[in-house]
Amino acid sequence: VEIGYTDAQTRAFYKNLLERVRALPGVESASIANAVPMGYYSSGDALVIEGQETPAGQPTPASLYAVVSPDYFKAMSIALLSGRSFTEADDEKTQFVAVVNEALAKLYWPNQDAIGKQFRLGADASHSIQIVGVSKDSRAQGATGTIRPFLYVPFEQHSKASSLESLQVRTAGAPSAMIPAIEHVLNSLAPDLPVFDVKTMAVALNTLNGLLIFQLAAILAASLGMLGLVLSIVGVYGVVSYAANQRTHEIGIRIALGAQPADILKMIFRQGLLIIGIGLAVGLAAAFAAARVVGNFLTVSATDPVTYLTVSALLTFVALVACYIPARRAMRVDPMVALRYE
Repeated sequence: VEIGYTDAQTRAFYKNLLERVRALPGVESASIANAVPMGYYSSGDALVIEGQETPAGQPTPASLYAVVSPDYFKAMSIALLSGRSFTEADDEKTQFVAVVNEALAKLYWPNQDAIGKQFRLGADASHSIQIVGVSKDSRAQGATGTIRPFLYVPFEQHSKASSLESLQVRTAGAPSAMIPAIEHVLNSLAPDLPVFDVKTMAVALNTLNGLLIFQLAAILAASLGMLGLVLSIVGVYGVVSYAANQRTHEIGIRIALGAQPADILKMIFRQGLLIIGIGLAVGLAAAFAAARVVGNFLTVSATDPVTYLTVSALLTFVALVACYIPARRAMRVDPMVALRYE
């Protein structure tokens, strides 16, 4: 469409393109679709479900959908739970068909087998579409939230409604290494065809529509966490060191009376552990309260015991290491100097 092709020429072009790309060494499967996961565009339409009437005041059934070629589910590793995928025989001369995801099947045909059910798209009421497969739920838009109803229709039956197509290629090796060869195929078939947004799925996942926001938030949280860890180490060291210095006179007397260095080490560590215990108790209580407030933004349970135990153990270990230096220094106190200490 972008370069003046008729509908027949468009279908012939994409058929030829897929054949050429699949023939490239290292390509396992290839497909086309007008909307892909983590993309910036998708289609949606109202649904007219046969045998169901929308009650007054209720929203009209609707769904996002993608126009795809037969190998789309293989290329995108989307499993079919029942029924079949599309075939080359699903063209405009045969019964119009669709594959729906679990969310759509459960929403409009609860406790029923969706295979064989029929509906019409609001923009194409002239064709009744029969469901031939149910796919596993997969995220079409956004990395969080409830998975929305989604359906797939074959390109051969809806090519006129799909002017913008995306090529998906699954490779045996590094996908980025296949990009030049695929672009060469495209240029040889249609030199004037505008090609853009060429990237691997890993790169696509790192966009604003994918995981980039979460990655930035994770980096920020990790940075703040590291800053907090450093401050806690400095704080614990400062407090324990100050407390040890305050007991210099006492330590000198103990050593003069025969206390062993190990006894001094135990005393300083006991004092440090008391500080650590109080800090952990207050910190865990505050963390638990904060986690309950922001629980919806966490990837683990707000009361996940493994997380609390792991973090507590890590902070305890770090704090004990921070206690070791002033403890070692206290063990080397000269009794005569300590007795003159004021």
